[in-house]
Amino acid sequence: MKYEQSSLFFSESYMTLPVLVTVTSAALLLVTGCLGSWVSLKDSVCLQGLFVYLLVVVFCVESTASALAYFHSVNLDTEVAPLSGVFQNYTGSSQDPNSRSVDAMQEKFKCCGVKGYTDWLETAWFNKTGGLWVPHSCCNVTFSSCNGTVHQPWQLYKQGCQVELERAIQFALKMIIWGFPLVFVVEIALFLLVAQLMRTHTPMSYQVLEKR
Repeated sequence: MKYEQSSLFFSESYMTLPVLVTVTSAALLLVTGCLGSWVSLKDSVCLQGLFVYLLVVVFCVESTASALAYFHSVNLDTEVAPLSGVFQNYTGSSQDPNSRSVDAMQEKFKCCGVKGYTDWLETAWFNKTGGLWVPHSCCNVTFSSCNGTVHQPWQLYKQGCQVELERAIQFALKMIIWGFPLVFVVEIALFLLVAQLMRTHTPMSYQVLEKR
């Protein structure tokens, strides 16, 4: 799902903040890694100092991302919008962003309805179909003949989307949280490397010129 589609399922827009901070941290880490490769080739105290400074910045950004991810993982139940309202506004039109988001979610997570396909029986869209079909995105891909009819429920996905969405978000947040110790270990190794480079750096010697 695209960001515009998935944002409908969050009650707060800042729910995606940990991901944005993590991407920023990854970009900074990439730049720092390139600078580190250059530092290893250049005998420059200034570049080594800049390298250390960027490592500290990456550490701070990654710490922020990890803290935000932990906060959202603890409060996930209140920050994921109730899907019942999103499903009630379903129209089935390809021009409707809400409908496209619902279809994309059901296809991606292989789910149907909020807690099951029976949730569609209470929607306005289901009544408009004459009480016969659920969206085609509910069809299990293993059944090529599935057309979304409720008279063949075994051809529909059994799992509800609320559980699958929360499980996917929780997995992403845990990846961010557990990624922090890995980045921390890498940064400690880089700090030690720079310290060794600075220790072996030969200080410049100056000579006082005699007056003629």
